[in-house]
Amino acid sequence: MTHNDIQLLVAALISVLALVGLIVSRLRLHPLLALLVVCVGVGFATGMSPDTLVKAITNGAGKTLGAVGVVIALGAMLGKVLADTGVTDGLAGVILEKASPSSIPWAMALVAFIVGIPMFFEVGLVVLLPLIFSVARKLEERKAINGSAYVYVGVPVIAALASMHGMVPPHPGPLTAIATLKTSVGATMIYGFIAAIPSIVLGGPVYARFIAPRLAVRPDQALVDQFSVGRADPGRPVGIGLGVLVALLPAILMLVHALAEMLVPKASFAFKLAAFLGNPIIAMLIGVLFAAIVLVYARQGDAEKLRDSLGASLKPVAGILLIIAGGGAFQQVLTDARVGDAIVHLTQAFSLPPLALGWMISMLLSVSTGSATVGIVGAAGLLAPLAGADPTLNLPLLALSIGCGSLFFNYANHAGYWMVKESFGMSMGEATKTISVVQSIVAVVGLVMVLLMNLLPPLA
Repeated sequence: MTHNDIQLLVAALISVLALVGLIVSRLRLHPLLALLVVCVGVGFATGMSPDTLVKAITNGAGKTLGAVGVVIALGAMLGKVLADTGVTDGLAGVILEKASPSSIPWAMALVAFIVGIPMFFEVGLVVLLPLIFSVARKLEERKAINGSAYVYVGVPVIAALASMHGMVPPHPGPLTAIATLKTSVGATMIYGFIAAIPSIVLGGPVYARFIAPRLAVRPDQALVDQFSVGRADPGRPVGIGLGVLVALLPAILMLVHALAEMLVPKASFAFKLAAFLGNPIIAMLIGVLFAAIVLVYARQGDAEKLRDSLGASLKPVAGILLIIAGGGAFQQVLTDARVGDAIVHLTQAFSLPPLALGWMISMLLSVSTGSATVGIVGAAGLLAPLAGADPTLNLPLLALSIGCGSLFFNYANHAGYWMVKESFGMSMGEATKTISVVQSIVAVVGLVMVLLMNLLPPLA
């Protein structure tokens, strides 16, 4: 650890505290302004030149919006079509009919588990928000539970999507660790599914029952109306089968891409076609167009109303998109300031077993920089020499431990934190008690499962 490393770590810590202070103090600064102010402050505090700082802010915001902004906008459109045609209301009715209030978190966790296999965390949340809001609104109307119905229904979804995103290929984090450590995709996937199940159970339905009665979270009414209030023609209801197909079509296309990555030669036309159709933007675009065709145009719906409805769907998410961009800028500034290098130097001072060390390095890098990818890349790169030096080391489990560590304590420098916070209309304290704690539970349970599985004979 050098003096410069200590300065970087202190600057990173102070920046997070300052961000929280600007938002929750009497200033009540808008999150986007607070994020940009803190970006400038931490940039100068860590010695970045003005040009470099501005470039980091611009690149971070643009990269984040490029990755998730268009997908979120398309997801809002799809959700609006599904709500207006009564699909989400119908699906929510089926879930409530088949499941008791106490079993709804388990049903939602199962749905998110399936959807989360091919989808990034943010994309999966966008796809499932209409269903979350519809089920929660119905629970709220029936006064079926104490506390926040939206937390009760949403926490299991967050836990399942986070677990799949960090633990199971073909998500980019696990794949990156697998490629760096030169280990098996199949073994890592099996271990990942095994570790994900208890992580989802404890971080999802179990924690939801504990935390929901203690919070009064309710999203902005405009979002609730957009995603859950339907205006379907009562004489021509949409069938549940067609509704499920329309709602899950983007997930199906992404799942086909995920399977193609493992089963089809990458030079083949089939793989290229699957990769194109399974790209999140293309998959969501196809989903919106398919929904419009089969739910509106084919049923002689009003095209003018559809266009107005799609335009209106973007208004409630505009603020969310900008705040997510601000979170991406903050993340990029911390990364370009080389806070991650300081974290690596800090962890080198500890003598830990490789599986625990991989989790620790990934966790510290992810928490400090706001990027799970930075955590995984840094930890895998640092521990890659062990892959060939220690023949007894279970490399699939090492890749999994690194992925689990990257999930820990998703906070204010993560774009996903802001997406959950703003989508559900939470305060920073409420968001911390939900997404930050949920992902911490998932990360810790994942590590415990890694250590337990390491006691068993390795998969061939």
